[in-house]
Amino acid sequence: RIKQIQLEQDSGKSLHDELRSQTLIDLNRAGVGLLEVVLEPDMSCGEEAATAVRELQLILQALGTSRANMAEGQLRVDANVSVHHPGEPLGVRTEVKNLNSAKFLAKAIDSEIERQIHELENGREILNETRSFDHKLGCTMPMRDKEGKQDYRFMPEPNLPPLLLYDTASLPPGADPQQVINIDWIQERLPELPSETREKLVQQYGMLPEHSFALLNEVGLLEFFQNVIKETRAEPKKVTSWVLNIFLGFLKQQNLAVNESPVTPSALAELLNLLDRKAISSTAAKQVFEELWCSEGKTPSQIVLEKQLELMQDQEVLEQACHTVMEGHPQVVM
Repeated sequence: RIKQIQLEQDSGKSLHDELRSQTLIDLNRAGVGLLEVVLEPDMSCGEEAATAVRELQLILQALGTSRANMAEGQLRVDANVSVHHPGEPLGVRTEVKNLNSAKFLAKAIDSEIERQIHELENGREILNETRSFDHKLGCTMPMRDKEGKQDYRFMPEPNLPPLLLYDTASLPPGADPQQVINIDWIQERLPELPSETREKLVQQYGMLPEHSFALLNEVGLLEFFQNVIKETRAEPKKVTSWVLNIFLGFLKQQNLAVNESPVTPSALAELLNLLDRKAISSTAAKQVFEELWCSEGKTPSQIVLEKQLELMQDQEVLEQACHTVMEGHPQVVM
């Protein structure tokens, strides 16, 4: 659940020079506007938090708010972590700052949970402090304590007018549409959100929910899948299997993004069409795919001809081949 959203200004960012064991301050983005989304403490482990951040990324991308690329600094996460027994108040929390990937977020939270439990079990107190995550050591490290009251010097921005929010029912009579924000009006014009896209994929193609998540979680993969679907007669389930298992597997092996793939949607669609009309076997189809990956410019049909991978369809030729084999090996014919 989202607790609040607030607009702030970037103050800068830390650059960690691991070679020299130094941290530098980059002020190039000082003053640039940023959006801070605060989530309720509903999560109980690192993977839950990482999943929430991935979903937030997809929503921001769908709305056109941001590309939300964590590796490029377009999205950063600070994780507040505390532990407590069921039924007791929340414990003293620590804040793990500037986590730049969902994977590190999950690891940092789980590591901090373990640390706090270990501290409490050994009779020590948890300090209200800011920590960083050392991905090489796999643990959090103290940066500064927050026990003293912090004065962050928040102040209103005089150049921003008040933001007046209404829905259609509460909109004042005669209100100038240019001066107010109508939530209902905005909601009607929202693009399709990730949850709606996943539901549509499950209903339209009969795929498993986890497959719909996988298609959306990889940038460009859903569009690739849909382009293959448009050009092939193969069943959607077979297309899903090839895209998620074989195509995505090759991308991961080569550490490539979808838009860097040497295999186009048209090429994969043609290959699946050959497989669908039983022109080639499943084993041959995988061999053709490997050739497509390495032989840029060739089509699946060309590779099938070159490698002589087409299945024999002529019944007379097949019977003649069987007779020839049987006549040549009478001792094994019963």
